[in-house]
This record gives sequence, C-alpha cells and structure tokens, in this order.
Amino acid sequence: MAIPVDGIQVGLLGLRQAVAERGLGLEGIHITRDGEPPVSFRWHHDERRDVYSVSKTFTSVAVGLARDEGLLDLDDPVLTHLSQFAGTAAEGVEAVTIRHLLSMASGIDYRWADRDLDHPGDAAQDFLATPLAGRPGASYFYRGTSSYVLGRIVAAVSGSDLRDFLLPRLFRPLGIGNPQWFRCPLGFPLGAMGLILRTDEVARLGQTLLHGGRYDGRQLVPADYVDLMHRELTPTDRPEPDNQAYGLHCWPCARDDAWRMDGLYGQFCIMFPRQQACVTVTAHYQKPTTDILDAIWTELVPYL
Repeated sequence: MAIPVDGIQVGLLGLRQAVAERGLGLEGIHITRDGEPPVSFRWHHDERRDVYSVSKTFTSVAVGLARDEGLLDLDDPVLTHLSQFAGTAAEGVEAVTIRHLLSMASGIDYRWADRDLDHPGDAAQDFLATPLAGRPGASYFYRGTSSYVLGRIVAAVSGSDLRDFLLPRLFRPLGIGNPQWFRCPLGFPLGAMGLILRTDEVARLGQTLLHGGRYDGRQLVPADYVDLMHRELTPTDRPEPDNQAYGLHCWPCARDDAWRMDGLYGQFCIMFPRQQACVTVTAHYQKPTTDILDAIWTELVPYL
C-alpha cells in the first residue's frame, strides 16, 4: 500500500505518542528528506543547548578539514604536533596517532575526573602522561579527553582554537553565526562536549554528512573524509546492537545502513543514506537512550 504524501506527519504523530507514553524526554525534532520541506516539532522552547558528545563529530570534521588543508595526516603521531609534552609522555605514547584518538583506540584509559571540568594543570599533558592500558590501535576506551586532545592538535597546526577554526569553514557556511563551546581553564574548547546548538543547527551538519560533505551546493567537508568517518570502524565493548562499533567520532547504526552523531541524554542526528533523510533530536532522558532510537525506528523510519 502506498504511503500517503503526509505520511511523515503520521509517523511524527506516532513518535509524539511514544514520547508521551514512555517519557522519552524529547525537546525537539527536525526531519529533512531530499526534495521535501523540513518537518519540525518542539516539546520545549527552541533554545541552544549542550549537545554533549554530538560535539565530538564536529571535532572530527575539524580534523578532516585540517587534513584536507595539508596541516596534518591521520597517521601522524600525536606528539609530532604536541611536542611540548614529549618529555612527560608515558612509555609507548609515541605510537599513538591522530587516527587512534578519532577511533577511541589510543590505549589510554584516562578520565577527566572533575565533574565541572575545572581541571588543574593541563589535561592534554595528563592524558599523554597516563601509562598505556592497551596497545594503540587495538584497545577501545571511549574517553572524551581524546577529543579534547584532537582540538589541541587542530589549534597547534592552524593557530586557531577549535571553534575559531570551524567558524569560517563550517559554522558560518551552515548559517550558525556565533556558536559557543565550553572551554577548559586554559581556554581551549572541550572538543568532546559543551558545544551549544539548536536542534536544526545540528541537523545542518547531518545534512552535510548525508550528502558527502556538501551543503547548499558547496563542498564543506572532504567527501573522502566523510566516508572514512562511518566506514572505518573499531569494535567496542558495548552489548547494544547500535553500539558495537565506533567510527571516527560517530557511530554506525545496526539498522538501515544508517549512522549517527550521539550525545548524552538523547542528543541524536541520524543519517539515512537509503532514504536520503536525516532525523535530529535533542532531549533530556536519563534512561538508556537506545529507547529513543528504538522509538524513532518503530514510529518514524517506516515513513521516511
């Protein structure tokens, strides 16, 4: 049976009912499909919010842009660009590369312990001084300081901090004029979290990645890097089907060949190549956020 033209509204209604019945905590949703006007709905006022680990994907894009400009290579050792920490780095850290940081496979099991991120000293130095817990490239540790160190590398090779590097290259072309990013006490953006965006602003990066790095007729992100982001995968230690592999600061989904940005409390931007669609949600949900993914697939995806 043919799906009606307004089928996406039927799917959205089903999702809204699921959100209400299951208390999924969604704040906003933004749906784009090629050739169709976007569809949005909000449960709360449209305000910028911390998108948590969705920030990591923006950090990854910055690395891809720096690579495209010849400022770095993914297989460069981290200490090549942060040589000021070579004297305090732990044994074996000289083998850790930018690619390892992107795939959370550095072998460094370091946690930024202060809940308010008011870290004394230099978190990059402390990260690199931590004894290896596994072999680089073969040990998965999902640690936000990996993203923070990537931001420090972008700053070192470009002369601009992570946010300022992305302003003319990504944010402004996407129509995001003045985004804020939480910073460490030394003044560097956190990289792993703390980027403050609206739902539809996240969706603009999703549309860009869905279309191989193109947005509004302009190639913003190198197409080969976009492909690497979701095709170069590292196995994880997670049991959920949607979390069993990790890309370059993004996640492949176990369904529909989709892939996603993924942040704490239910911040998602899911790219659907088969359907040429992108679904973005912001939320505050303190239970397993795979509940939100399951609701999207059950209620909405059949109408994409």
